[in-house]
Amino acid sequence: MREYLLTLCVTAAVTYLLTGPVRKFAIVAGAMPEIRARDVHREPTPRLGGIAMFFGLCAGLLVADHLTNLSEVFENSNEPRALLSGAALIWLIGVLDDKFEIDALIKLGGQMIAAGVMVMQGLTILWLPIPSVGNVALTQWQGTLLTVALVVITINAVNFVDGLDGLASGMVCIAAAAFFLYAYRIWYSYGIEAAAPATLFSAILMGMCLGFLPHNMHPARIFMGDSGSMLIGLVLAAGAISITGQVDPDALQLFVGSEKAAVHQTVPVYIPLLLPLTIIAVPAADLVLAIVRRTWRGQSPFAADRGHLHHRLLEIGHSHSRAVLIMYFWSALIAFGALSYSVNSASMWIVLGIVFLSAMGLVLLLLPRFTPRAPRWAEHLVPPRYRRRRAAVEPVVVLAEEDRDPRPPVVAGVSGVNGATAVGPRSRLLDGRKAESSR
Repeated sequence: MREYLLTLCVTAAVTYLLTGPVRKFAIVAGAMPEIRARDVHREPTPRLGGIAMFFGLCAGLLVADHLTNLSEVFENSNEPRALLSGAALIWLIGVLDDKFEIDALIKLGGQMIAAGVMVMQGLTILWLPIPSVGNVALTQWQGTLLTVALVVITINAVNFVDGLDGLASGMVCIAAAAFFLYAYRIWYSYGIEAAAPATLFSAILMGMCLGFLPHNMHPARIFMGDSGSMLIGLVLAAGAISITGQVDPDALQLFVGSEKAAVHQTVPVYIPLLLPLTIIAVPAADLVLAIVRRTWRGQSPFAADRGHLHHRLLEIGHSHSRAVLIMYFWSALIAFGALSYSVNSASMWIVLGIVFLSAMGLVLLLLPRFTPRAPRWAEHLVPPRYRRRRAAVEPVVVLAEEDRDPRPPVVAGVSGVNGATAVGPRSRLLDGRKAESSR
């Protein structure tokens, strides 16, 4: 665990320290697109944050390769090299898209090629545990198609949800944390070495997101862009593929008997593994709804709009920060709920806890304009928007009759102090009088 934590910290530190210089480079390179109709930010913000995240990934893999225990992952498996190859390709495509806005079909082809590169180097699904059937061995073509589909769906699910400051990086970090706990449990508790690469990928992914998140929280100073969203989506999918179909359910020895019975007994364990969309169910649902909505309107599934879940949260009255926190809450509820169910599916307390938290989430959705206030003694510990307002007493100044200004006050507006002039709209009548008096 110490080596995993060290790898996580190094990845986070490298990503955090490189994000500042990357932001300056993005500004110089002109990677600051104009504000589009579907955007929620008001000022042009540089992209290319995925550059810092990619170098954080490289730093994490490099450190893990020189550690005593984690170095065995590189010796016994080719999956870290496969991940690095696919990540480099998808990152390069994302950088080009952030700068030149490449076509959506070209990006889709690049995602499929990146997934194919990982498959060629051994990062693929070999078999699937199916209830009442047992282990179903997949042919080479079946495994390749299933792996490519899983990678493409996960990448686009993360890319679709990247619409608010800190939303994608925070949700993926939550999913990676839940996945890390489960993969580490399989690797450490059951002694299955095939789960070690997935555990390493999850730790590195958490470091990438945690290092970038301070720069990306509202108001964001830099966006990860497609170079970052597609990258973290690929890493998340790679972790799920690495452990799904690589671990034999009978090796867990949870049930002594036939292979079919062992698979049936370990179905709760494989819920967050067979479908990584379970732990990113919110962006996956957003992806499905977006495709249905755009297809129903006769548009392309890749056509951008303002119908995503985070856009709808803003429309019903939630603030930017609250919409992000609500999305965090639902992601954590689904991810850690599936994790808890995989550990002990027979506990009724887990079901009751999930139901209670779901009710709390619904209450938060129905109270968009409720702003909690901190008590007086804790106001200095919270942001100013959560402090109680104090009535400001302005001093009354009595002016003499000759010192009073007969002109009406300037009203801020389009043509006021916030408009084109600094003193408000000019009066043609006054200008004319001044012109006549100067003659």
